[in-house]
Amino acid sequence: MIKVAVVEDQSSYAECLQAYLQRYARENDLEIQIRHYTDGMNIAEGYEPVWDLILMDIDMPLLDGMSAARSIRKKDQTVLIIFITNMAQYAIEGYEVEALDYVLKPIQYPAFALKLRKAFRILESRPKDYVILSKEGETVKLFIQNIYYIEVFDHRLIYHTVDGEYSSFDTLGNVEKKLGKCFARCSRSYLLNLHYVNAVQNDSVVVKDDTLKIGRTRKKEFLEKLTDYYQNGGR
Repeated sequence: MIKVAVVEDQSSYAECLQAYLQRYARENDLEIQIRHYTDGMNIAEGYEPVWDLILMDIDMPLLDGMSAARSIRKKDQTVLIIFITNMAQYAIEGYEVEALDYVLKPIQYPAFALKLRKAFRILESRPKDYVILSKEGETVKLFIQNIYYIEVFDHRLIYHTVDGEYSSFDTLGNVEKKLGKCFARCSRSYLLNLHYVNAVQNDSVVVKDDTLKIGRTRKKEFLEKLTDYYQNGGR
C-alpha cells in the first residue's frame, strides 16, 4: 500500500490529481491510499510521518507549499515531495527541501504519470528500513537501526530504542519476519538487534545496557545466529 497525500486548495485540481492517481494505480496494478488536505497548514500542523509521497501545491492561502515542506522535513527526511505549481521558477526552490520533482498546471496525465513512475520506482527500490509506531498518542516513523530490542509486555510489543520506548499491538513473530537477519529471538519475550549485543553471560545476554534472560529452548538457535552475524561482519 502506497500512501499519498494531496495538498491542494483548489478543488478542481485536487479532484484531477486524485483521479489521475487512481488511474495510474489501475493501469499499474498498485494499491494507493489517498488523503486530501486543503492547505499546507492542515498537513504541516501535527504532521505524522506516515506518507510515502506528498503532492504539494505551492500557492496556498494559509501556509504555502514551500513553507509546509520545510516544516515536514524537520520530522520526515524520507517522504517524497512533488510540487504542483503554475510557475516553474518557484519549483526550483524545491531543492532546499529535497523535493523529487514538480508538475506544472494545467496538469496533463502523460507528464504526470512519468513523475509518478519516477517516484514509485524509488519507493519500490527502498529497503524496508523503518516501522510505523506510536508514542504518547503520536504516530512516528522508527528506523530499524535505532531499535535495541523488542519486548512482549501486557499483550503489547514495547520497542526499546535510541529515542526511548514505543509500543504497538502486534506479535513478535510478525515483527521478526519484517526486520530481517540482524534481529534474533533469545526467548519467547525478546527480539534483539544483534548489533547492540555487548555480551553473553551464561543464560543472559547484555543488549546495550540491559541484561535479558535467554530462554532454554532458544539458546542454541540464538547463539548460532549471533555467531553468524559476527562472522558476516555484522550484516
